[in-house]
Amino acid sequence: MAGTTVGVMNDSTSGVRPISLSGSGPSETVLGSEEPAADAALAEALGQPTPGERRDAVSAVAADWPRHLECWACLGDLGRDAMEAYAAYRVGYHRGLDRLRQSGWRGSGYVRWQHPTNRGFMRALAGLARVADQIGEVDEAERCALFLRQLDPDWTEAMAGETS
Repeated sequence: MAGTTVGVMNDSTSGVRPISLSGSGPSETVLGSEEPAADAALAEALGQPTPGERRDAVSAVAADWPRHLECWACLGDLGRDAMEAYAAYRVGYHRGLDRLRQSGWRGSGYVRWQHPTNRGFMRALAGLARVADQIGEVDEAERCALFLRQLDPDWTEAMAGETS
């Protein structure tokens, strides 16, 4: 059976006919969890008392766990200038694409914010869009913003400020 019959529609010219909804549609990819030790190290780094200490501590976590996507998003948030933030967000974005492909994503389908393990990638992509716009790379900012909406049609900019 291709779909599920959910009701009937009365049409005065043709009688009653079933309405079916297909279960097919874009696939959804959910990234796996980060290592608990990496999450703990990131939480500790983010608890440092000054922005400079936080940035240095998060940078050290990224050096120890370079595939930790939320870490790259946080490092972008802590960038001392637009170019430093841009670089960190871009690394998080590309590391995220690698992780998505390893998780079965083939360049299309949903990667939704509702799954906490997807948020580091989404935040890195949103940060890249934001900083690209700030530095005048408007075409890149537009591509990233479109990609976010394609990955998660419910995406809003307010989500980028949330963390896992």
